[in-house]
Amino acid sequence: MMAGGPSMRTPIHGLVDREERLASADLPLATLNVRAGGRTGGKLVVPQLAGLVRLVRRLGVVVSRGVTIADGDRDLDLWVRAAPEGDAVALAIVGWTETQSRQPFAGPDGERMRDFGRGAADWRWTVDAHLRLTRLDPPQDGAVGQPLARTFVLRAGADGTVPMIEAMAAGNAFGDQLAHPAGDPARTLRLSGQPLAATDGSFAGFEGVAGFVDEDDGDPPIPADGDTGFGPRLGAALRAPIDRIITQADAIRGADAELQPDYVEYAGDIANAGRHLLDLVDDLVDLQAIESMEFRARSEAIDLADIARRAAGLLAVRAERSGVRIDAPGPDDLLPARGEFGRGLQILVNLIGNAVRYSPPGGTIWIRGERDAHAARIVVADQGKGIAAEDQDRVFDKFERVDPTEPGGTGLGLYISRRLARAMGGDILLDSEPGDGARFILVLPTE
Repeated sequence: MMAGGPSMRTPIHGLVDREERLASADLPLATLNVRAGGRTGGKLVVPQLAGLVRLVRRLGVVVSRGVTIADGDRDLDLWVRAAPEGDAVALAIVGWTETQSRQPFAGPDGERMRDFGRGAADWRWTVDAHLRLTRLDPPQDGAVGQPLARTFVLRAGADGTVPMIEAMAAGNAFGDQLAHPAGDPARTLRLSGQPLAATDGSFAGFEGVAGFVDEDDGDPPIPADGDTGFGPRLGAALRAPIDRIITQADAIRGADAELQPDYVEYAGDIANAGRHLLDLVDDLVDLQAIESMEFRARSEAIDLADIARRAAGLLAVRAERSGVRIDAPGPDDLLPARGEFGRGLQILVNLIGNAVRYSPPGGTIWIRGERDAHAARIVVADQGKGIAAEDQDRVFDKFERVDPTEPGGTGLGLYISRRLARAMGGDILLDSEPGDGARFILVLPTE
């Protein structure tokens, strides 16, 4: 714990405004932001906190999670609660704990261990040298600070050994530890992890992922030598420097000092290119997940009308800036369906976002619900230039865009959205004529 610094009983508060500026902050948070390259009253530039703020803005809900932030030669382990407050996001941080910097453990040849990621994960976790959880994402009440085995009950292998314990003794990575959630022995998990080292080279714990598996499916495919796939860890590694580039470019563009117009324009181009790269990173991580043999979408009772209203709300500011009006379902409209809430929101944000992008100024986007005995449908209709019949199948292909010369996304959004819809037992349909706009229809089962 930092000597004389914040403790578990002293929350550290901050407020991030709609322009992503750290409008107010207690001294430890303000100091951390300055050390990360920000300035007093400027953008929040700590990547882990900035990413959490963007997630809360996108979902419009409170999010609490543990994060680890590298701060010079030390790591800060924080528990952060981020909550929407009007146009701002309020941060409350507890458990501000300082530890020695943890780095991937070096093998005898001095080379870093390879990334252990094997695609999508249901949990990401970190344990200390005594196998106590120091981080669990998504969190579970009371898990952090307790032995890992109270959350994930480890199973011995066919030879009677426990792979994680063997890896701990040897200082190695592991990828084949079977377990089950505490209290749910019928479900099987596979844990993968790599060791962490303190600055003096001693063993400092493991960081890893845990995902549900079907024991009848056998082992997941192991990437070819040197090819670890575009998994969540690689995506996280790329987000931090790209976030920094965007932050610095925005700071240049909004600097108080007089700048030549060309420099301001260059900074804007850099920031926009950085945001495009972040979109691509997110899409590639999703692509890695949905094309994994282990990917499954949940089937739960959801309200598509409510999800459509939330998606429209997330895009309201973008639509207003583009001079486009979104006509969403009314507050009393209901459209029961079966699917996964988060994935449904992801699909509709993509469909409505595309409609905003391709609608002319002054245009309207209509979002309407329909239902029959077996399916619920959300229709997203725009007044754009439409899509020719010969292009309508192609827009759902990977990296395909009807007109690559137009500003647009990564060419993965519709491919990922259709894969997600089909994983939930539904589909995405398209009805369009050149010059007459487009109607994208999300279809999900009702039972």
